Amino acid sequence: MGRHVARNAIKDAVARGCRFIDVSPIADDTYREAQAEWIAPVPGSDAALMLALAFVLDAENLADSQFLDRYCVGANKFLSYVRGEVDGAPKNPQWAEKLTSIPAERIVRLAREMAASRTMINISWSMQRQQHGEQPVWLGVTLAAMLGQIGLPGGGFQHGYGSSADVGLPLRVSSAPSFPQGRNEEPSYIPVARISDMLLEPGSEIDFNGNRLTLPKIELIYWAGGNPFHHHQDLAKFRKAWSKPATVIVNEQFWTSTARHADIVLPATMTFERNDYGAGRNDPTFFPMHALTAPAGEARDDFDIFAAVAEKMGRGDVFTENRDTMGWLRHLYDGWQKRLADKGTPVVDFDTFWASEKIEIPVIKPDQVLFSEFRRDPIENPLATPSGKIEIFSSTIDSFGYPDCPGHPVWIEPDEWLGSAGDYPLHLIANQPKTKLHSQLDIGATSQKSKIRGREPLRMNPEDAAARELSDGQVVLVRNDRGRCLAGLEISPAIRKGVVQLSAGAWYDPAPDDPSFCRHGNPNVLTSDRPSSSLSQATTAQHALVEVEAWTADIPELDVLTAPVLVSDK
Repeated sequence: MGRHVARNAIKDAVARGCRFIDVSPIADDTYREAQAEWIAPVPGSDAALMLALAFVLDAENLADSQFLDRYCVGANKFLSYVRGEVDGAPKNPQWAEKLTSIPAERIVRLAREMAASRTMINISWSMQRQQHGEQPVWLGVTLAAMLGQIGLPGGGFQHGYGSSADVGLPLRVSSAPSFPQGRNEEPSYIPVARISDMLLEPGSEIDFNGNRLTLPKIELIYWAGGNPFHHHQDLAKFRKAWSKPATVIVNEQFWTSTARHADIVLPATMTFERNDYGAGRNDPTFFPMHALTAPAGEARDDFDIFAAVAEKMGRGDVFTENRDTMGWLRHLYDGWQKRLADKGTPVVDFDTFWASEKIEIPVIKPDQVLFSEFRRDPIENPLATPSGKIEIFSSTIDSFGYPDCPGHPVWIEPDEWLGSAGDYPLHLIANQPKTKLHSQLDIGATSQKSKIRGREPLRMNPEDAAARELSDGQVVLVRNDRGRCLAGLEISPAIRKGVVQLSAGAWYDPAPDDPSFCRHGNPNVLTSDRPSSSLSQATTAQHALVEVEAWTADIPELDVLTAPVLVSDK
């Protein structure tokens, strides 16, 4: 339904004269109805392209100087860098052409086109999942500020259209009711992408967002609601790290790779086996979720599992507050209903809601425009930044002194990209799959139907395939210094030359004697565990350099799609 609505909206926009330009190494990652122009820079060079666009806007007096003066801080510092006054290297289109392979003339024309019309710059989530990933996201905001259209209908900046159904929707009067989180009294924490470092090097220190963190020593892992053996990088390193704690406990519905690497697996119910309610982060539709069937085997709701654990610890009543699942659903809803009524926004009572298909959470203003109030008066309606304005230069970030993320957006050459390919001449894009959500239901029919000879499909440009004498549908080996995996080859002109696409989501199926070799096609045996920067310490799982060759040996059987042999079965 969501895709159908999106396609119709795009068709309508095109019919009314809206142009779409897709800047990506993959031509078909936008809807066909958009009739988008495809611009395919060298992966990892997006910041260079965006700096050149900023250069043209500045050099040709196309930037909105009044907007920059009133609503932003630090534009002059940034523009001094763009002009080359800081390092002697103007970030002009000719400079960018050498890095991006996009002709300088097209960069100039694109900047002029952006300034001549209402322009929305949308940066995908994937842009930040690379080394120095903060830079293109920051530059997207900066370009939108230079165009001066932030706070206007159809213009400005957005992050994540296409990956979250709620991006771009008007804000609701309230979020949906949710279980209280409480306050964690434990002061130590880590960025989520630094799990391997924490487990392998407890006591070591890392920089993070202006702080110096000491990585704690962990003796027990309790993991619920995720599959880190799907999404973490450098899985051979991660598997070694995962073996360090004394005990690993996992709540799971399936024999995922994470469950297979646990000491204790507690079977949890699936969504349709439990009573719940749900809504997107900003989706106004709020709906009851009735259990459709009894739990399979010994599976329990996560709430019941945690309640039983709390009971064994002598804290059962403190955790449950003497409510079961339905008791909590009613309690949370009743409190939410009262809060909305106090705001003058009544909703139906719980029994009426539970008997319905859905209700609508009212929105504050149906025709609201993001940042329009800020645009009307930036003093009265400041942003949640230290200055209250758009920070093209951040004195806060600058004070951290991080060379890999200075006080304004810059070009920093990645360690691993086609600009310095060496032994691995292909750039792997490990994006999100279309046949599942992350790794969920990889054993399901939809995901399995997309496999090629049981392996995750890898897409490659016809010229790259011909140079390697590879044919469509064969099993290939994808390799680099970190690991290897098998994949099924799909030759496609929708992939930029020099690029291969292997979507994440295949359940990690390591060879018994080699954890760096995934027989199923999980690209995270190939990706690096390096952080995006000292500022974020975030994942860089989107990009890696690889080589691809024919697999000539027997195709190994997979273990991950069938239940493991349990100790009690032997």
